[in-house]
This record gives sequence, structure tokens and C-alpha cells, in this order.
Amino acid sequence: MDACGVIVEYNPFHNGHQYHISQARKASQSTCIVAIMSGNFLQRGEPAIIDKFHRAKAALKGGADIIIELPYTFAVQNSDRFASGAIKTLHKFGVSSVCFGSESGSISPFLTAHKTIKKNNQTFDKMLKHNLTEGLSFPDAATAAYGTLGLTKGNLDLSKPNNILGFSYVKAIQEYAPSIKPLTIQRKNNDFHDESINGSIASATSIRKQLLQSESIDNDVHNAIPIETFEQLQSYKEKTSIWHDFEKYFPFLRYRVLTMNIKELQDIQGVVEGLEFRIQQTANDATSFLDWMRKIKTKRYTWTRIQRIFIHILTNTKKDEDYVDCSPTYIRILAMNKQGQQYINHHKKNVDVPIITSLANMNHSMLSIEERATKAYYSIIPANVQRRMFKQELQPPIII
Repeated sequence: MDACGVIVEYNPFHNGHQYHISQARKASQSTCIVAIMSGNFLQRGEPAIIDKFHRAKAALKGGADIIIELPYTFAVQNSDRFASGAIKTLHKFGVSSVCFGSESGSISPFLTAHKTIKKNNQTFDKMLKHNLTEGLSFPDAATAAYGTLGLTKGNLDLSKPNNILGFSYVKAIQEYAPSIKPLTIQRKNNDFHDESINGSIASATSIRKQLLQSESIDNDVHNAIPIETFEQLQSYKEKTSIWHDFEKYFPFLRYRVLTMNIKELQDIQGVVEGLEFRIQQTANDATSFLDWMRKIKTKRYTWTRIQRIFIHILTNTKKDEDYVDCSPTYIRILAMNKQGQQYINHHKKNVDVPIITSLANMNHSMLSIEERATKAYYSIIPANVQRRMFKQELQPPIII
């Protein structure tokens, strides 16, 4: 049995994701689609709108065969570290290909760009360092450096968000798992950052914005998501009374920062170059999470980089807990169907790390971080509901 991997967040799972799965199956000719999905906190440093278990169930019903969890250690990172963690894990799990969406829609420009970067590595590094010393954020500095090599125009524009992430996947495949075949499909009808829903294929950003503004599922959202996602959104809201967003964590974050000393803030993953002082000073006057972000934001530090720091503050994740450059030490199954079960039974003898199905009776430092992150994620709901939701971590995977 061949498997094709897709690297996802499904926040929430929408019609575009369903299209991606169907096209990945077609392009790869694989019998099994393995989705490696971020848990409760995401790559851009955000809490997922509903938890990983409800998102996994929607994805399984929407066409994936196995949902495995991308550990927090890899998930809440910049694009290159996010990609390397996902590719290393999929490689351990035995996938033969990985398919991602991009603005380009063709894989050959990605492979050519990788060769160009390798051939001109010294020039690229020199320009990157120069741009950083000029005060640019890392993404802007990298985009400008790509531009000097002609990689922000033509067949592959590395100023586009999905192309950038896709290029990170290709680089990780070439470095860590050259046996994996990279594939890409063209992203349909919407831009990654679109904030309004236009038709049945909409960005996750626009869907979340609409959900959080209306606190209900209106017709525009309903038309942009499969029925399975509608059911899981409704189910989660009925159980917890909320959908998650950063503003709900604002009092917890402000309390954490105001009661931490500078050394404790310095030890948090991602806090560098005196940011601890700026974070603590602005906490005194911040009136909302959005207000706080605006007070901290500078040209050098991107919005997403600061959000990731806030997630690490919330989960108390420290610099000495950075395992992102390590190989995966386990594979966590969140959900699977019969096809997925057959794939696991067929391949498990070739997987050289434990395949685990819950946090029960497991003892590993990365799993300890996962447990802490889950408790932080559920901290904004009533205690009796928290306990009920956390029990999902100790139960067997969802099987449909």
C-alpha cells in the first residue's frame, strides 16, 4: 500500500481542503492519504478554533484515511522548522509522496529553485544577513534575498505564502527524505490571507473571521465547508460554549507576564534580543490581545513570530525544550478509517519509532509538552468541561 502525505492544520476543514485531498489521491495514485495535522496550537502561533480531535474527525469524514498529530514541538515554529518536523515524521511513517497546495501549481519550479539556492548558497546567505542587519524581519529578508536570485517572479514567486511554505517542504524532502516524491496542486479561487468568503472555496482565515464575528454558522460559512465540518463545529460549540481565539486567552497571558520575572521571560522559547522587556512593559497598558500585539509589533518582528512567543508563554515552553532539530521519537495516531488501519498493519513493522494512540501510560518529554499544551488550550472553558475534553487525550484514536 502506497501512502501520500498532506501537511495540514484544518482550522477548520473546508471545501478547499476536501479538493486538496481528492487531487492528492489522484496525483499520487496512492491508496492511502495520511494527513499530518498540527494539534491545538498552530504554525502561525494561534489557538485552533476547535480542538484537534474534532478537526481530525471532520478531516477523516472529508476524505483522509489517517490523521497523525504533528507534535507541538514542531507545529509552533517558523515555516522551515514546521516543514522539517512534518517531513521527518511522514518519512518515518513510510509515505512515498507528499502533496501540497501552492500558487504555482507545478513542482518543477520548486525543484529548480532548490538547485538555484544550493548553487548560490553563499550569495543567498550574504544577502539574507545583510537584509537582517537592515532591520527587516526574517521572512522579508529571505524574500528580498530570493529576489536577488530571480526567485520572486516567473514560474515560482517566493513572495507568495503557499509557495514559501511549499518550498520549505521541498527543501526538507531534499535534505531529510529524498525518497519522498514531492507533488503540488494549484490553490483554487482564494488567497491564503483572504478575509471575506467568496463562493464555495474560501480561505480558512475568512471562515474563522466569520464564525468568530457571528458566533454562529451562517449561510456563507455553511456553503464553504463540508457537512462533516459543520457537524464538528456545532458539536464542539455545544460541549464547550466557545470557539477559540486569542482574545479569550488575553487575561491568562497578561497575568502570566505580569507575574514572571525577566529571567523567566528570557527562558521562554522564541524570546530574544531584549523582547522580554518590551513584552512586560507593554503588558501594563494592554487592553486586549490585539492592542498588546500592536504595542509590541515592530518592523523586525513579524506578527506571527510574536504570536508564537505568546503561545510559548501560555504553555510555559522554554528554550531548553527545543527538540525541533531532533528526529521524531513517536508517531501519534489521532484518527483513522479501515483503509488507514490496513496501511498501519501493513507498514508498522517498518516504522522504527513507537506508534502511539493516546497519552495514557506514556512517558516522554515531548509528550509532557503536549499534555501541558492541551491543558493550556482548554484552560478557558469551565473546569468540569476541561476534564471531560482532556480525557480525549487518554482515549484510543477515532475510528470511522
